[in-house]
Amino acid sequence: MSDEENRRSEHLSPQATPAEGPLEVTLRPQRLEEFVGQQRLKDNLRVYITAARQRAGALDHVLLAGPPGLGKTTLAHIMGNELGVEVHTTSGPAVEHRGILAGLLTQLEERAILFIDEIHRLNPAIEEYLYPAMEDLAIDVPTGTGAYSQTLRLPLKPFTLVGATTRSGLLTSPLRDRFGIVERLEHYNADDMVRIVLRSARIFGVPIDHDGALELAKRARGTPRIANRLLRRVRDFAEVEGDGTITNAIAQRALEALDIDSVGLDSLDRALLRSIVEKYDGGPVGVDSLATALHEDRDTLENEIEPFLIKEGFVQRTPRGRVATQRAYLHLGLDKPSGKQGSLF
Repeated sequence: MSDEENRRSEHLSPQATPAEGPLEVTLRPQRLEEFVGQQRLKDNLRVYITAARQRAGALDHVLLAGPPGLGKTTLAHIMGNELGVEVHTTSGPAVEHRGILAGLLTQLEERAILFIDEIHRLNPAIEEYLYPAMEDLAIDVPTGTGAYSQTLRLPLKPFTLVGATTRSGLLTSPLRDRFGIVERLEHYNADDMVRIVLRSARIFGVPIDHDGALELAKRARGTPRIANRLLRRVRDFAEVEGDGTITNAIAQRALEALDIDSVGLDSLDRALLRSIVEKYDGGPVGVDSLATALHEDRDTLENEIEPFLIKEGFVQRTPRGRVATQRAYLHLGLDKPSGKQGSLF
């Protein structure tokens, strides 16, 4: 594994890792009533799903947007369970040519769901191939070669495309406009995070008290996937250094050992803040300069680190670059530069 890959794996990213995949599956709720949080989205989906069942037709195409780890894949499978249909799963990068997409589409049963994760990463030619499938329930298949080549239009069974994206701004307008249902998942509040931690602990068979769950919830960045990952590591500390029960004291001890502070920032988050504050005088600074200073990939900063820092008010994006806020200085225990005045502070 390269140094860059090691750094990424050490960062508290909500991206799933292969070793943890099966455990994530066991934690996934199977029905809407089991899904914690995102109440407005759940209420809307319940209406759409009920209406589709009553019409005995396919659910309209669904686009789920939002940061990683919030439950987009889980919701796609819940839709399949609620509708009583199969869910076929792939991802944007995995659909390398039209033949793969044609094979996926032609094997779909009536009203089945095709879930494409990271749909914003579809090749433009593949994306265009999706348009007639979504609108006309048909795909064009070339036959023959040269002067004898023809295009054969194959009909498809009614189906639902569920696309998931962490970067909705990268979707083209023609693709976005073909989704009849567009929903966005937001980070979870503290109460919902506590419920998620308690539910996961119950599934794992890990004794945990409310204060221990609250401590985990506060440091999980409003992301269930991170909460579940932290729960596994804190469980190790509880079993080795305690009596097996996750209490507030054990949770604090474990999370300090993991270098995760009271608001959920880890060493890489704090390194980014310190870089803006100490190397660039609080900003503004471009993301490419930050990536170079931290020896990190730009996509890692934009997709895994910045969203939470911006959401929590540690960093602001401006037309000229990233700027550290007053809260960043306070959190790092630093004084703001005397020359930094104005609305940002």
